Order: sequence, then C-alpha cells, then structure tokens
Amino acid sequence: MNVSRKRQLAITVISACLLSKLVESLQLLLKLGFTEFNDVFDNTLGTAFGTVIVLMLERVKRVNMYAKFFKRFLDFILSLCAVIALSPVLLILIVLGTIFMRGNPFFFQERPGKDEKIFKLIKFRTMDNRRDAEGNLFPDSVRLNKYGRFLRSTSLDELPELFNILKGDMSIIGPRPLLPRDVAYMNDVQHQRHIVRPGLTGLAQCSGRNSMNWDVKLATDIDYVTNLSPRLDCRIFFLTIVKVLKREDVEFDEGADMDLKDWNELKKRKEVQDGVKSINTCSK
Repeated sequence: MNVSRKRQLAITVISACLLSKLVESLQLLLKLGFTEFNDVFDNTLGTAFGTVIVLMLERVKRVNMYAKFFKRFLDFILSLCAVIALSPVLLILIVLGTIFMRGNPFFFQERPGKDEKIFKLIKFRTMDNRRDAEGNLFPDSVRLNKYGRFLRSTSLDELPELFNILKGDMSIIGPRPLLPRDVAYMNDVQHQRHIVRPGLTGLAQCSGRNSMNWDVKLATDIDYVTNLSPRLDCRIFFLTIVKVLKREDVEFDEGADMDLKDWNELKKRKEVQDGVKSINTCSK
C-alpha cells in the first residue's frame, strides 16, 4: 500500500470516528432532556450521512466505479422507492387516462438505449385515439386534449418511465432517449451519448431544452457523458425539480424529442457527408 493510499484510508477512518462521536454527543443531549435539540439532531445526522455518501461516491468515480456499479444500484433503489411511494398517484392516473384517452392509458415507443440497443419506452398517453371516417388518426393538435396538456405541463406523463429504470433500460439521470431514426444521422462524436443509459431527465433538460438547437443538445449530452459524476447527477436532479415546479421548458411533441426542422437539417447534412465519402472512395 503506497503512502497516498494510506493517507486516504487514515482520513476516512478519522472522519468516521469523528462522525460517530458527534452522533453520540447529540444522542446524549437528547437523553438528558434537551428536547429542543431534536431538530438539530435530525438535520445534522441527515446532512452528515448525505455528505459522506456523496464524498464516497465522488471518490470512487475516479476509478470509474460510480458509472459502472453505484449509479445503477442507486437507480434501482430510488426508482423502487418512488414506485412504492407514488403507487396511489399512478393508479389514479391509470384510471383517469383510461377515461380521458378513451382506452389504453399507456404509450409505448421504441427508443435507443445504452450501446444503442432498442427498448420500449413507456409513458402515460397524452393524445387520444380519435380517428376520421377513413380510420386515420386526427392531427396531434386535435387529439391533444386538456388532460393530456395537464400531464405534459406537470411532467406526470413521464412517471411510468420509473419501470424502465427498474428494468435497467434507463437511468434517473442521463441523456434523454431519442428516436431510432435520429441515430442514423449522428456523427461519431454524437454517438457517444449512448455510452451511458438514457435518463428520465438530463443536462440538456436543465439547460433550456426548447431554446437549444439539435447540435447544442447533443453537445450538452456529450458534456454530461464526459463529466459524469455524483455531484453532477445531484445538481441535475434538483434543477429538474425546480423546473418542473415552475413548469418551464415543457415539450408538446409526443414521441419525438427532436424538432422536425432540426431533423431535416441533420438528414441533409448526413446525405452530403455520405456523398463526399462516396466521391472520395471512387477517386481512390
């Protein structure tokens, strides 16, 4: 064991001992009848353990263990707790969705996940299934009713994705899953966003998602993958809560995260690149 490793181990042991003595001292004050210290004890203990956990995860990130092991473990535990806690809300939304959407309240769609493997994303349906006389679906603007707008404005339509997280298709924090069609038009750098699992929310969603063009969104996703850490995940998590409460940056495009104009531009760019490659190959 080298000197640096011994020093880190000593600091960890000393910190644990100090934390233990602090907790024992607060418990002693409570036993002596100082009830006014109840809140102080609870807040101090919670903050202390939270800080220790974050620092520990930040340390293991240096050997890439957070992204490989701890992140998935935390995703499973937190999503399981969320499903249990929110089960009454989920049941109510299932019933309401069945009524207002005139049938199946769920919306399933194939999306590329980690390593671009396709999985089925599940959300609450925000557009009903009304069709014209020929059996064709009405335009989105017609099928998007008030209930669907409410789901999107509150982001409640995203709640079923908790089951995708439990299954391991998604993470709580990560680049938002796109459509399979989008993958074909990404360059080599942009493909790197699929090194990690897609997320319920991500860095781009906390950075003004509707005001960002497609290239900036992908660049933001790459920044997240490059700088992945517990601290960044915590920051994105709390920023997402703030934005949801303020109802900011809400997207009203079911099934497509990429704007059609951006997609067409990306398609044209890819076709030009392929044309140049074809010309270079022929010239050789």
